[in-house]
Amino acid sequence: MTIRAYAAARRTLTLADKLYEINWGLVLLVTLIACVGFAMLYSVAGASFSPWAGKQMLFFAAGMVLLVVAALVDVRIWLSLAYPAYAVSLLLLVVVLALGHSALGAQRWIAIGPLELQPSELMKIALILALARYLHGLGVEDVSKPVRLLIPLVMIALPALLVLKQPNLGTTIILVADGISLLFLAGLSWWWIVPALAGVAGAVPVAWRFFLHDYQKARVMTFLNPQSDALGAGWNITQAKIAIGSGGLTGKGFLQGSQSRLNFLPEKHSDFIVTNYGEEFGFVGCIALLLLFAVVIGYGVQIAMSARSQFGRLVAMGLVLNFFFYILINGAMVMGLIPVVGIPMPLISYGGTAMLTVMFGFGILMSIHVHRQVEIPRHSGGII
Repeated sequence: MTIRAYAAARRTLTLADKLYEINWGLVLLVTLIACVGFAMLYSVAGASFSPWAGKQMLFFAAGMVLLVVAALVDVRIWLSLAYPAYAVSLLLLVVVLALGHSALGAQRWIAIGPLELQPSELMKIALILALARYLHGLGVEDVSKPVRLLIPLVMIALPALLVLKQPNLGTTIILVADGISLLFLAGLSWWWIVPALAGVAGAVPVAWRFFLHDYQKARVMTFLNPQSDALGAGWNITQAKIAIGSGGLTGKGFLQGSQSRLNFLPEKHSDFIVTNYGEEFGFVGCIALLLLFAVVIGYGVQIAMSARSQFGRLVAMGLVLNFFFYILINGAMVMGLIPVVGIPMPLISYGGTAMLTVMFGFGILMSIHVHRQVEIPRHSGGII
């Protein structure tokens, strides 16, 4: 056993040990994907770093600092901060509804000086931490008990309803997916799956009648028949499909995307930026990008499996699944496989809060890797 391995086993890592233990290969992959985002933001701005690419680089640099700092923090400290982080994030969601800044018909941001904070992004991380802490204290047989299950369901429902009220359907879906996935990973019985699916099916007409806004209903109807209003509600997805299709096998080449240059692409710097990538680099480029994402996800799963604590395993898998849901929903959305819900492509779409949150999530994932030998006692009731 090497000195560093012995130190890890004894849980007495020095700062130098921690820096050495960071998975720099994963950091390199994250940086490579972010560079794809910089290039696309440069392209859609007409070969200019202004107004998006330059700022995104600054966000990424700040995020990299955040990643390294988070990686150095002991995983037991993240456990102790889980409930407070959830409470603060929930409070911020309430503040958004009362005092938040509106854009594109949605009230999702809090203006703090020059920074616009989107609390729903923070809640994705906070919910994973809080649920992992609660479930860490339960045995597998306890997770499916109705009394024990009620608490995590409420923890999921509260932020989901507040985010849906903004309205932000895409983030609501991710919050619910993150929460249910963690319950399943913690040992939720299959007997709950059928009633849950039945409940979701029963809730669809209720959500359509009382919760979905007119523009969200229009998106669903457009998804079912995009040609019904190709110049109106169907414009976004129609132009996205044209951009991706025009890329062909190998693409038109960097800076040669006509859809973005002629301003046909909607939200070309944020939610639909992948369509410009598909137009410029084609099918081959899209497969290469998906492979990069797949390797990152594989690294994350490996980190989760190597953690010795239940809390570490659940947090790591929660963060990996959160990242996966981002990719799945955005990719399916821009290809017209699901209705438009407004979810960015992680590390590629423009957005300060989204970039910092994703990097912070990777930082916590790295903390679990660095402190993978740390054992955390499990206590009954989820209270530690």
